Amino acid sequence: MTGTSRTTVTARTTSGSARERILETAYDLFSRRGIRAVGVDAVIAESGVAKMTLYRHFGSKDELVLAFLRLREERWTRGWVQCEVESRATDPRERLLAIFDVFDEWFQTEDFEGCSFINVLLETVDQNPVRHATIAHLATIRSFLQELASAAGVADPDDFARCWHILMKGSIVAAGEGDRGAARRAREIGALLLERER
Repeated sequence: MTGTSRTTVTARTTSGSARERILETAYDLFSRRGIRAVGVDAVIAESGVAKMTLYRHFGSKDELVLAFLRLREERWTRGWVQCEVESRATDPRERLLAIFDVFDEWFQTEDFEGCSFINVLLETVDQNPVRHATIAHLATIRSFLQELASAAGVADPDDFARCWHILMKGSIVAAGEGDRGAARRAREIGALLLERER
């Protein structure tokens, strides 16, 4: 399973409410192509709804992007990364390292699309609700890391979580450049960071 939990266009257009179809379509398109490259017209065409229907459920493209980011956190951060990590290890140190095992499998997939939160952050230069929401979603990931670091007995869990998050984001960007072994390298660096904390 990849982090996107994609559905097919057929499934989207034949089941669920109009709002669900719009959001599922936006989720797929924004995950794969980014928010700037995908206009409202593309979401309308792919979801099979009228423009008026889209704007009845989402007052603007920004509102649709915000809903996409919430769904991405639910599916990618909580439903995939956290669940996978928690199923692979019980020890908090091992859970931290397991993040990179999960990433390694993700990086090998043909449909690897990178981290939507990083992508949206880089696509939004102005201080607006979308950028603020993206930063908040990234902070949610850091909070998870901070909890693991605290449980692992790290002296400064906040600082450690920020370092670990840099490793995670760096490995994702490196994988986007074509380095499919980036997670394994990040795991090795992470092991050194954990050893330093002993």
